[in-house]
Amino acid sequence: MSVHLQLENVTKAFRAVKSLDSVTLDAEGGKIIVLVGVNGAGKTTLLSILAGLDKPDKGTIRFNGKEIADGELRQIATLVFQRSAMFSRTVYDNLAYGLKLRGQTEPEIKQKISDALHSVGLRDFEKRRAKKTSGGEQQRIALARAFLLEPKILLLDEPTANLDPNSATIIEKAILSRKSQEKIIIISTHNLSQARRISDDVIHIHAGEIVEQGNCKDFFNRPKNEISQKFINGELEF
Repeated sequence: MSVHLQLENVTKAFRAVKSLDSVTLDAEGGKIIVLVGVNGAGKTTLLSILAGLDKPDKGTIRFNGKEIADGELRQIATLVFQRSAMFSRTVYDNLAYGLKLRGQTEPEIKQKISDALHSVGLRDFEKRRAKKTSGGEQQRIALARAFLLEPKILLLDEPTANLDPNSATIIEKAILSRKSQEKIIIISTHNLSQARRISDDVIHIHAGEIVEQGNCKDFFNRPKNEISQKFINGELEF
C-alpha cells in the first residue's frame, strides 16, 4: 500500500518574514520528489517542518489521511542535512547508535550496517574514525545512517552539494535504490541536472510559495508558470 503525505495551507514565519506562505502539496510513496528553488526560497524550512523539527504557525499535515503533529512526524521521518554531525567514534558506532536505542541485537546491527555501507559504496568502513573520513564519505555515512532507521519519510537537504562527481553519483544511485511504495523521498537541490536525472515529480518553491508541482518531464519541458520557466532558463532575478 502506497503511503501518502499531505500539507494544507502550511505557513511559517521567522519574526516578520514569512518563510512559507500557505504551502499545500501532496506526496505519495513510490516516487522521488525533488524540491527546487533559489536560495532562501523556503526549501530547508519545508523539510524541517516535514521532519517534525519545526512547527508550522498555521496549517495541517496529514499522513495516510490522519492529521499528524510534529512529535509524531519525528517518529516516522528522518532529515539528512547538507552537513551532518558525526560522533568522535568509529563509523560503526555512529551507525549503530540509533539501532541500539531501538533494542536490536548485535548480530542484526552488524548485518544491517554492513548492508547499508555497501549500498553507499563504503564497504569495510566500519572501523574507520568517522570524523577522519572525507566530506563525501561523511555524507554517504549520514545517508547510510538514515537508511538504517527505515523512515517512512526520507528527507534530504542538498545531499550532493559540494561533493565530487563520483560521490554524487553513488549517492544518487543509493537514493534511487530506496524508492518504494512504502516510503516518501523528498530531496532539495540547486542542481537542475540532478533533478532531471532522479526525480519523478518536481516541486518549485519560490518566496515561500509553491508555484508549480508536477511530473519531471512536464516541469522541465512544459512549465506552466512564468517564474518556473525563468528559473529553468537561469533568468530568475533574486
